[in-house]
Amino acid sequence: MPIKVIIADDHEISRIGIRRLLSIAPDIDIIGEAVDGQHALEISRSKKPDVVLLDVLMPNVSGIEAAQRIKAELREVCVIMLSAAEDEKSIERAMYAGADGYLSKEVSSEELVAAIRTVILGERVFSRSILNLLEGKAQDQKTNEPPVTLTKREEEIVTLVAKGLTSQDIAKKLFISPRTVETHRARIMDKLGVNNAAGLVRFALLHATYFNVGNNGE
Repeated sequence: MPIKVIIADDHEISRIGIRRLLSIAPDIDIIGEAVDGQHALEISRSKKPDVVLLDVLMPNVSGIEAAQRIKAELREVCVIMLSAAEDEKSIERAMYAGADGYLSKEVSSEELVAAIRTVILGERVFSRSILNLLEGKAQDQKTNEPPVTLTKREEEIVTLVAKGLTSQDIAKKLFISPRTVETHRARIMDKLGVNNAAGLVRFALLHATYFNVGNNGE
């Protein structure tokens, strides 16, 4: 079955470029295009895509707001932000909105296709430029060790949360109960001073090399 994709960008030339990038993949079917976030939501409701590619900066309803609405209404749909906006605030807002990935518009055809195929498998994706921004040039690129002490189990859970797994998914993968996962998450968030999954994701991305998160989007 082909992967059904919707492209949302208010610039026609950008949509043409994205279509061209995806033309190398026989397993990807572009089923619709949208010119703003509201349009993307409406098309997603009617056509039920597998993946929606959203620009961040669009008129009427922004890509980030569209991502939040799509993920709230159509939980099975994967959302990837594909944007020239490569600032930490936009990336963090996208993660809070529930986006499954964030890619620079500078990605190659191979990178974009690989990212779409990866989110379908339930993992988050980030292009190297985005990871570089979040990691920071001053951080140690060899270990990128986090500034707090986590147990091995806590590190495993942070990694799986950052890859988009639910507590139930994590429980099955680690052969523990969902309640145990929630207990670990609560302890981790207390250590990190965060209060939701988006905070955990951001922490893991800031230390992506250490946690081995996000490399699928390269």
